[in-house]
Amino acid sequence: MHGKQSMFLMAALLAVTTPLVTAQDTGAHERRDRPNILWIIAEDLGPELACYGTKEVGTPNLDRLAGEGVRYTKAFTVNPVCSSSRSSFMTGMHAQSIGAQNHRSHRRDGYRLPKGVRLLTHRLRDAGYFTANIRRGIPGARGTGKTDWNFTVDKPYDSSRYEDLAANQPFYAQINFPETHRGSAWNNSHKVIAKPADPAKVVFPPYYPDHPVVRKDWAQYLNTVMALDLEVGRVLAQLRKDGLLEKTVVMFFGDHGRAMVRAKQWPYDSGLHVPLLIRWPKDFKAPRQLRAGKVDDRLIASIDLTATTLAIAGVEKPDGMQGRVFLGDTADPDRRYCFAGRDRCDETVFRIRTVRDERFRYIKNFMPDRPFLQRNRYKERQYPVIAVMRELYAAGKLDPVQAVLMAPRRPAEELYDLDNDPYEIKNLAKDPTYSATLERLRTVLADWIESSGDQGRTPEPKEIVDYWEKRAAANDARRKRKR
Repeated sequence: MHGKQSMFLMAALLAVTTPLVTAQDTGAHERRDRPNILWIIAEDLGPELACYGTKEVGTPNLDRLAGEGVRYTKAFTVNPVCSSSRSSFMTGMHAQSIGAQNHRSHRRDGYRLPKGVRLLTHRLRDAGYFTANIRRGIPGARGTGKTDWNFTVDKPYDSSRYEDLAANQPFYAQINFPETHRGSAWNNSHKVIAKPADPAKVVFPPYYPDHPVVRKDWAQYLNTVMALDLEVGRVLAQLRKDGLLEKTVVMFFGDHGRAMVRAKQWPYDSGLHVPLLIRWPKDFKAPRQLRAGKVDDRLIASIDLTATTLAIAGVEKPDGMQGRVFLGDTADPDRRYCFAGRDRCDETVFRIRTVRDERFRYIKNFMPDRPFLQRNRYKERQYPVIAVMRELYAAGKLDPVQAVLMAPRRPAEELYDLDNDPYEIKNLAKDPTYSATLERLRTVLADWIESSGDQGRTPEPKEIVDYWEKRAAANDARRKRKR
């Protein structure tokens, strides 16, 4: 921690109050008067759904969910990779504030959350909610049970079985789906859907070359989205069959952006922008901000889901929690800014911070001397587009927009006008026309780094970085031997 503002943050964390509703003072009648809550979490998913306007993708179940609920157009995670992102939205805190900013850190060292910071599920359990991370029990839908946090906690959930929910209401449950994460489910998604995407018709960002491998890879991503839609449909159908749908608030979102070059692990819109759909059950009065079929353009951060879920459960937001309530009578003022950051991912060390308002994104690269495609063995192995781009770059066949990804350095500052440049390819940081916007966002971000107690200001010890480098190299060598 640095500075007086960071001291104030720690004081707030230490002063977290007891929830408004607790397990001890919650009677059976009051429990029945509160809705169940279900988070459906897709891994590595941007807003590439039909209801968001994406072509060559069919998502009827998610489109129906959007039609019966609210579709949010400006929802962003606060980290672009799973472990730090999940560490954030499961606590309502920025990972950088709680020492969880480095991807795959603290897995075996017993690191605990700072005093006063707790899991969402622990707070809900204290308020009388049954908690579950569903892995089985829904025909045709199987959750991963993924946690993937950069800290150690005791008993985060009460169950992994869908069958336990009906008898234990109100419940908070989540189900995590892997289709859109690269791996076995990704590779086989085209086999389980009726009409795979046509590579010749897909539309992808201009920082990729128009190449058969790129088209095939993007089409397969859309196939995974369609396979995911089938899984979500089965979950909603089971809830309806069991009489739970109209007693359950359903929230669907991605844990961060799509698993593509310049997306996952990168704090641009492509790595942070996620779909967010919320459906309110008919058995409970909906908050004034939520109306079926509504499109909501407010800025929403993933940590706001944490605070809002507590509010839905009748639990007062703890002092010091950084997430904001955006539904109900206790809603906080709307956000003007969303903040995010990226630190070490596997063996690849960066430090990047960003702030976005309704129109502009500002990015501060603290290590501009490191190339955009600094070596990451996982990505080199899993992302076929990287190999294609390296080959085309060597042959001088990438245009200036695409060649940026191959540059040996990155700019220290980036500024993008999302209204006119949704792919974030025209850096306005040196354009005098936008100097006032640049200075405003630069100052806002610097203030947030201080006030949030950003622990990324202190580099990880060299031995930790060396450990992950050696581990990544060993894993890579082992996979090569198996070929």
